[in-house]
Amino acid sequence: MAELITMPKLGFDMAEGTLVRWVKAEGDAVQKGDVIAEIETDKATVEVESSYSGKMFRHLVEEETTLPVNAPIAVIAEEGEEPTQDDIDAMVKEAGGEPAKKKVEKEAEKVEEKDKEEKPEAPAQEEAVEEEDVTPAGGVRSSPLARRVAEDKDVKLAKVEGSGPRGRVVKKDVERYLEKMQEAGREVQAEVVSEALQPMTAFSVGEVPEDQVVEMSRLRQAIGRRMQDSNQNFPHFYLSRAYKTGALMKLRKELNQLLPESDKLSVNDFILKAVALALRQYPNLNASIEDEKHIRRFGHVNIGVAVAVEGGLMTVVVRDVDQKPLRLIAREVREMAGRAREGKVRNDDIQGSTFSISNLGMFGIDNFAAIINPPEAGILAVSAVQKVPVVEEGELKVGSRMNATLSADHRVTDGAEAAEFMQVLANYLEEPMRLLL
Repeated sequence: MAELITMPKLGFDMAEGTLVRWVKAEGDAVQKGDVIAEIETDKATVEVESSYSGKMFRHLVEEETTLPVNAPIAVIAEEGEEPTQDDIDAMVKEAGGEPAKKKVEKEAEKVEEKDKEEKPEAPAQEEAVEEEDVTPAGGVRSSPLARRVAEDKDVKLAKVEGSGPRGRVVKKDVERYLEKMQEAGREVQAEVVSEALQPMTAFSVGEVPEDQVVEMSRLRQAIGRRMQDSNQNFPHFYLSRAYKTGALMKLRKELNQLLPESDKLSVNDFILKAVALALRQYPNLNASIEDEKHIRRFGHVNIGVAVAVEGGLMTVVVRDVDQKPLRLIAREVREMAGRAREGKVRNDDIQGSTFSISNLGMFGIDNFAAIINPPEAGILAVSAVQKVPVVEEGELKVGSRMNATLSADHRVTDGAEAAEFMQVLANYLEEPMRLLL
């Protein structure tokens, strides 16, 4: 029996998505779990897996089409099955969509549009056709990743020579253009240095660049909406603590000596495990507001890990962290972070977190506080592990310390409970052998 594939809802606040690429062409065999398409959301480009087995019978939308969630996008049929157009229209109508135009009608429309482009009846029609052909990149055919890189680097796509089909600009074209600009900049810099070494006779202010107003990427807009909502509507309170990390760093070094390069453990892997075990003892922090009268305490401990990506921040989710060994946690974080930076995350990579961790230690940050990631009740901001002067038993020594700040939702928990959580977390981090038992 033929099955309808719809635009998936890849987040509680997702309203629409853009189908950027079909992975399975019409006629291709499809197994349950196969990636069939790539969908671009406010957060990332996500690989969509099929819930059915059979063959890709019909694409109902073309690439780079933006649709609301649950809108029909494809039909998968059983091997040997040939649904008629009327059958497909009935399925689409039942799903709440508009019946597709028959292929003959589409081809006729394409021919008619082509005739209008080649033989415009009036200037007004020429303007209408030109307006229809304008893409989101200001009239330049380009991929979503190319547009994203161009926005982040403030590159006008009209200046980039495309190498894709019909001159389509892809990510590599933008990167190649940036390399050329950097090379040109180095040459100019060399000239400036040479002039600067000449005897100074007069001083004049050089040309000052004008202010620039740039459009925010969809990811940056989504982050802004969510963080503003959280900061305004979640009553945050903050608790900070310094943790002794000497034993943790020693254990990590010893374990990494026994592991291959691909399986090395990071400090963050130990923190994830420690937080998950502490959350088991304090379920109000592994929770969210259900409604005005109820709190949902989650059975699973799924920790979101903030990952820096082009144009913003994304949270990937490690599931059931309290039940997994450190080596598996490290592998899953590494794989999901890699997919996030490549713009190829899966739906499961970014959904279902119950608590989050934001670690800026790799940037040498001493201390910071994070905004809660809705609808969770808490997030832990982790700073750098540093050698600092400490007093132990009346003597001044050099110690290894790490600061961390908990941001918690005061509707769900209070200061005393959160402080106890931070204390239990210290037990795990300062006696890290507990994480291996």
